[in-house]
Amino acid sequence: MPGTFKTEGVVLRSIRFGEADRILHLYTVEKGRVNAIAKGSRRPKSRFGGRLEPFFRLDLMLHEGRSDLCTVTGASTLDGYPGLRADGPAIDAAARGCDAVLRLLDSAEPNRPAYNLLCRYLALLDRGAHAPSVDDRPDPAAVGLAFRLKLALAAGFSPELRSCARCGEGEGLVAFSGAAGGVVCGSCEGGGFRLAPEAHEFMVTAMTRPIAELPDASERALRQAERAINETLEHHAHVHLRSVAA
Repeated sequence: MPGTFKTEGVVLRSIRFGEADRILHLYTVEKGRVNAIAKGSRRPKSRFGGRLEPFFRLDLMLHEGRSDLCTVTGASTLDGYPGLRADGPAIDAAARGCDAVLRLLDSAEPNRPAYNLLCRYLALLDRGAHAPSVDDRPDPAAVGLAFRLKLALAAGFSPELRSCARCGEGEGLVAFSGAAGGVVCGSCEGGGFRLAPEAHEFMVTAMTRPIAELPDASERALRQAERAINETLEHHAHVHLRSVAA
């Protein structure tokens, strides 16, 4: 029903519209994906200030009318992730993560695990930006891939990693098939690509442990893990994601 509602949400994308407005793509707790217009938000004395930029986590008041766009009538900041905003690599990682949410979760249905995951991811990037040195930061590629794996799980498209996606065999898992939707054994690997044990272990660990507790992984293993994630989503969700790296 049309009317005004309150929700918590993250700004995924903010687009200039007209002379003074913004179109916002939001991911919210109660409504999932929401598109909204913030009228007059680009005026110098706008009551919204700068909080309608990407990656802000907000308390929002939205009015739902007959248009496909809700209207933002109020917004207060819950977290602006200031460390993230001052760090180029963190901004880039956050942008790629929000782009993955935009592409994979387009439903107006609530998905609290996906929302919580997005908030944890942004908070991790924010903390990493405060690290005393680059060596103390989490590997952005590894964190980005772990985020995508968990996001795929929240969206219902996670790959099969425990047994052969074709025959169910639990041993001899040597390859990955996006078409089959997971790891495959030596007898079923036709059409797949060889998956190193290190890449397989990274994916299993990323799925089962908190996003901030990832093991070290080689660049080769991360490339294979990214290929596996991307092929799964392309075949089963019909979604193509940007690379986690520039």
